[in-house]
Amino acid sequence: MSLRTASVLSIDLGSPSLPRFCLCGKAGMRFLTMIVMVALPATAQYPGQISKPDKSAPELRSIAVLEWTGDAGKPKASRLVPITVLDGGSLQDGGIYMARPEPLALAGEVEYELEDDGKPVGLFDIENSGREQGSWVGYGSWKSMPAKKPKPIAPPKIEDEAPSDEPILHRKHHADDKPGSGSGSGSAGSDSSAAPAPDADPDRPTLHKKDSGNSTSAAGSSGASSTPDPDQPTLHRHDSTDSSASGSASSSASAADPDRPVMKKNKKKPEDVGHVDSMPEATDPDRPRLKRGNSDGYKLNVVPSLMGIPPDMQQAVAVSDARNRPEHPWTYTWSNPDDEAKMKSSLEDIARTALGLTTPAPSPAPKKTTATKTTTHKAAKPAPPPLPAPLEDEKFRVFELSYGSGATMVLQAHTDGPLAQQKFVTLVAQPDLYGNALVLLKSVTDGSHLDEIPRMRLVDAVDAMADNRGELLFELRGATQRQFALYRVLRGQAEKLFVSGGGEFGTESE
Repeated sequence: MSLRTASVLSIDLGSPSLPRFCLCGKAGMRFLTMIVMVALPATAQYPGQISKPDKSAPELRSIAVLEWTGDAGKPKASRLVPITVLDGGSLQDGGIYMARPEPLALAGEVEYELEDDGKPVGLFDIENSGREQGSWVGYGSWKSMPAKKPKPIAPPKIEDEAPSDEPILHRKHHADDKPGSGSGSGSAGSDSSAAPAPDADPDRPTLHKKDSGNSTSAAGSSGASSTPDPDQPTLHRHDSTDSSASGSASSSASAADPDRPVMKKNKKKPEDVGHVDSMPEATDPDRPRLKRGNSDGYKLNVVPSLMGIPPDMQQAVAVSDARNRPEHPWTYTWSNPDDEAKMKSSLEDIARTALGLTTPAPSPAPKKTTATKTTTHKAAKPAPPPLPAPLEDEKFRVFELSYGSGATMVLQAHTDGPLAQQKFVTLVAQPDLYGNALVLLKSVTDGSHLDEIPRMRLVDAVDAMADNRGELLFELRGATQRQFALYRVLRGQAEKLFVSGGGEFGTESE
């Protein structure tokens, strides 16, 4: 039998009183490795891998709902309700996210882009915020979209044309022409002493510059002395009689009586006994100062607020993102217009059934009796079928929530009557393989149970996850409270992604 040699490690701890340890085999090697690692200095330890931020990760993206009354673009009153903030791929409640005290989604100078079916329709700038019925809302101003700058038109390229047989006029050049001389203005700028051109008219008068030497020679020939006589009177130009007269009068007056008082404008400000100069350097800078009019330092930019839920209130999706993303409309285009009418009619029948508005069956036709010889009866016409029950405030919209996907249909309506007796229905459906409407989500409630099962009201489609896919944004409106919910329609299912308000009240019926 062969024996296996084991490595023996003897460790002396440096003290005769301590025992000597003997570790054999792999146990000794492990203990030695542990001792060496402990002996290493702390500064030489490996800090670990430092993860770098992913550039493709989406930045903060806020989703809100703008509510207003009046005309779009110029509302009478408006407010912005924060819904959710996308941070690191997860959806946070926009009403409480980083509230100090107002949430980050309602911080001053935050700009939102208003969308309708994914198309930008305006901008909304937050100016201040407040709390209404326990929830944070923002106030600001609605601005129109900036006009796109037209692209500069490049000048057309001029290509060299092929030589043609048309004659071309050229300027004739002479051998004795000076450089820079021309036929027009160049001749006028040439030296006047130069001889005229040989082709010029010899009888044409020529203007010459006056020679200063002629005047000098003329003066010398007349015998005048170059040194002027100081006693000789000198003629001066006469400007105006008024100035000379006034000058002579003032000079004579000043020379006549030096003690005569002179009337002059007093530029010195008279001393005001009651005037007190302000000393801003010496006073307290934080001390309040009284001023005439409104004070700019303590002025609040108050925007008209929208209180409650008026019946004429309108809603629009608002998105605030640090990145400029391409426009993505959510409108679906039917290949056959008849398919849209068919799908709408099918969903209306499902909604009437859910609301209890079924059409009564037609009464049976009367039996035919044998006509007597004396009287003749005409055959009675069958009664027309009764009209379907009307759906109040019906809204039908179709979306294409991602490129190349099918149609996603949403229908909402309610019955007529007082609020306590009304019934509400909301349907989310898609066409199946056979061309029929497949209901993915159905919510039915009535006016007396709104706090238990809220009414689902569609706001619009919006890309909340910044993944180029749209989600359906609904308002869950109850009798005394409300929330907002995001639904993602994918693979034949309507999945709830997020509900604002820190929790859900009520559950939608399936």
